[in-house]
Amino acid sequence: MPPEDSKPTQPMEQETPQIHLPRTSESETLKKIRHTTSHIMAMAVQKLFPKAQVTIGPWIENGFYYDFDCPEPFTEKDLKAIKKEMIKIINRKLPVVREEVSREEAKQRIEQLQEPYKLEILDDIQTEPITIYHLADQWWDLCAGPHVETTADINPKAIALESVAGAYWRGDANKAQLQRIYGTAWETPEQLAEYQRRKAEALKRDHRKLGKELGLFIFADEVGPGLPLWTAKGATVRSLLEDFLKQEQLKRGYQQVVTPHIGRVDLFKTSGHWQKYKDDLFPMMGESEAEGFVLKAMNCPFHIQIYKSQLHSYRELPIRLAEFGTVYRYEQSGELGGLTRVRGFTQDDSHLFLTPEQLDEEFLNVVDLTLTVFKNLRLSNFRARLSFRDPTLDKYIGSDEAWEKSQNAIRRAVETLGMDHFEGIGEAAFYGPKLDFIFRDALDREWQLGTVQVDYTLPERFDLTYVSEQGVRERPVMIHRAPFGSLERLVGILIEEYAGDFPLWLAPVQIRLLPVSETQLPFAQKVAEQMLNYNIRVEVDRSGERLGKQIRNAEKEKVPIMSVIGGKEMESESLNIRTRARGELGEMPIAAVIKRMVEAIASKDDF
Repeated sequence: MPPEDSKPTQPMEQETPQIHLPRTSESETLKKIRHTTSHIMAMAVQKLFPKAQVTIGPWIENGFYYDFDCPEPFTEKDLKAIKKEMIKIINRKLPVVREEVSREEAKQRIEQLQEPYKLEILDDIQTEPITIYHLADQWWDLCAGPHVETTADINPKAIALESVAGAYWRGDANKAQLQRIYGTAWETPEQLAEYQRRKAEALKRDHRKLGKELGLFIFADEVGPGLPLWTAKGATVRSLLEDFLKQEQLKRGYQQVVTPHIGRVDLFKTSGHWQKYKDDLFPMMGESEAEGFVLKAMNCPFHIQIYKSQLHSYRELPIRLAEFGTVYRYEQSGELGGLTRVRGFTQDDSHLFLTPEQLDEEFLNVVDLTLTVFKNLRLSNFRARLSFRDPTLDKYIGSDEAWEKSQNAIRRAVETLGMDHFEGIGEAAFYGPKLDFIFRDALDREWQLGTVQVDYTLPERFDLTYVSEQGVRERPVMIHRAPFGSLERLVGILIEEYAGDFPLWLAPVQIRLLPVSETQLPFAQKVAEQMLNYNIRVEVDRSGERLGKQIRNAEKEKVPIMSVIGGKEMESESLNIRTRARGELGEMPIAAVIKRMVEAIASKDDF
């Protein structure tokens, strides 16, 4: 089962979603600049739009935002006017002043401003005195800081307003709909220019855009948000990934299983998922919890039932059950994002049942499988995160002893392998610690991919046993693992990492034959049939377009290999080969092309 993702409040789903950009090394100075710039923006908005009410306006990664309740929608023209007003405020060199007031004083001032959202924010502040930040004596807001000392510390050439998005007050769809203005702020114009360059590159690589252009998947309103529909080409990519991992698992003694899409509520009560994540599950089906069913949000309780269906001897262990199981989680609409955050997704899930003595060796074997997967997918820039529990929190289940044994096993594994790793306290699943693989992509963005989890708790909750060498019932240890994590998220990440240029073995169409005229069509079809006999994914361009257009179409669709077929090629029974990886390779015999393609596909190399 993959880790439970955190769920920050995000804007409502919109046609132009925010682009996920690289994490930056953000200094305290930069945070102060962004926080102050958000206040300057709010001041500018309220000067230009007196009816606008402010809500919250924090600094965020790469920038800041402020949410406004304004009768009129903000336009691109408005953003230009707001930025112009912001520059005027900055150039006035207004001091940024911190003030401490009593709760009653803060309440009186807010009531004078007639700002109801600020009253709600005040009610949520638990500490006193209440802190207020002023821009001179002209504008203020409740705020804990930090800020720069004066607006003169903001470089007006290093800020930009980027977009307007929808947002709900408190992230609740039942509350007021607000307008969120996103901006960015940096210390220098050069930093802003580099950020904008990276953003433009991210837009070009955006898997939602490329997925549509390459014809891999769609979303349909009639089906529902967060539920991708895979086209024939997209399904091919999924199948290739599944087949690849199934073969690797078969070599390592995994057994493939299949489980249903729904299960009794009681099953998830026993595992603890119902109590912990009830709000994240789709609504229960049935008249009562005693008889109710839910769409499964994780596969582990089902695999546990398969293990538990018969008594096992220590000689049978480890037992490795694997499934590409589709699960469902009721993500809020504002949290959805292409393939990287969906409501229905497929996990390359496996659950291993083993004796305590087998834990270290089996954990290393699982990590080795994960590293094999990454190598074949050409994902090399990653670190391992030791996702451990935070002992100050009460969200975990299981004994301290079990947690200590699990965490020590993960530490031993990464030290044995000499892996680049760091600890993430508080990142554990509620039932056990994890080893998470954090991948940094071509745009310097971080993603969590594979995960391996050690679990002493669920075997206890489900009363799992095996017969030991001494003939007594003992408790097995479980490993939960998913090298891909989510198949949907992985495909989205790969599209962006490859910029749509899938390696030859993974490309939905591996070669396209481009006949110069209709005269060459029969020959092209004959060549295609030969290639199909070797399981090469080949297409013949039957469009009748001029050769230049055929080539451009193949380039746009990022087909790895294309072959122009004219009279010369027909006569010599050869192919003129051009590849995206290595350019023009010239004329080659058909048999040589097929042999070379088969070898390259098998070795997962370029042609």
